[in-house]
Amino acid sequence: MTGRPNRHIGTFLLIVLGTVLALAGTDLVLPAVPGLPAILGGDLPRAQMVLASFTAGSAVGLLLFGALGARFDQRRLLALSLLAYGLISAACSMSNSINILILLRFVQGAAGSAAAVFAPGLLRKLYGDGGAVGAMGLLGSIESLTPALAPLFGLWLLRLFDWRASFDLLAILSTALAAIVTARHRHLPPMRGLATGGGYWRLIADPCFMRYAISHACTLGALLIFVFGAPTVFTVTMGGTLSDFIIMQMTGIAFFIVIANCSGALGRRFGDETMISIGTAIAAAGGVAMLAYAMAGGRSIHVVSALFPLLNTGLALRGPAGFHRAIVAARGDDARGAALVIVAILLTTSLGTAAVAPFIGLGLPALATGTALVAVAGLVSLALPKLERAAG
Repeated sequence: MTGRPNRHIGTFLLIVLGTVLALAGTDLVLPAVPGLPAILGGDLPRAQMVLASFTAGSAVGLLLFGALGARFDQRRLLALSLLAYGLISAACSMSNSINILILLRFVQGAAGSAAAVFAPGLLRKLYGDGGAVGAMGLLGSIESLTPALAPLFGLWLLRLFDWRASFDLLAILSTALAAIVTARHRHLPPMRGLATGGGYWRLIADPCFMRYAISHACTLGALLIFVFGAPTVFTVTMGGTLSDFIIMQMTGIAFFIVIANCSGALGRRFGDETMISIGTAIAAAGGVAMLAYAMAGGRSIHVVSALFPLLNTGLALRGPAGFHRAIVAARGDDARGAALVIVAILLTTSLGTAAVAPFIGLGLPALATGTALVAVAGLVSLALPKLERAAG
């Protein structure tokens, strides 16, 4: 099953919807979180655990499905994952205490992780190595809209109904998608990874795989570290508003969407390795430029917003090709490879955000330092050995 990214559109949409629903597990619920203590008890720190437990569960689920995908039919695992995600979402809606909700959110995050793990390998199988980069670029473009649009839709649901509405919607959509995946089982390419000896440790010990995993995790992690800290920096230390942050974020997303959908064609013309190197270098340059501006005493939100798209541009240029090369470097163990890359992104983002947090009151210099260090680390990791030309 090979072809261009505009073929097999129905199957492609199934894969996209599975990954988007998992992402929406955080963003759709986000607007309801501040009001949960008044309804379910607890306090605001406990309410934040509703978000943190979902992320922790997702990390566990990624590794679990990565291992299962190496042994069992990934199409069936995807359907089971979506069904479990829907049922647990319904259980979240029926929670009567915040502690129960926190526990269920951990399980919900783990249950919904299959789509993110299996999507890269499924797209590679569906379109072949030639079309997979373009398909991943389109997938990334659609996924990038979720953090921007899902909170707005979640706020609308909250105002129209109550906090349960977001969970109810996830339950309905996930259960329906599980039924569709089951019915269209034969339309998805048969997938089962290689249950090779060594498992995850084999990949971690492989410098070629780690080249792509680390560089991708650092490039995306640097972007997310900045995004997570920017609302506080803008509103507390730079005299801006959340509207300024939203404008910056939407501008960056627009850059990402346009460039990511060109990355496949650019890769075919100039080579995937060239796009990975250029994209990683642009992202690192964006982080360093942000740091230089901050250290020079810069406080203009407009300048920061003008520099921010460099991070998005770098990720868009290297992201689809970089993720694809990581899957190829896994040498048949696609599910474990994808799982490790995504876990690396989560760890890089969470550790970087935690490292910056104690200094966030210092404003842009602290945030830019964390962003630049992580982005430059991604560039340095390209010194590790690359795939041989014959490997894809």
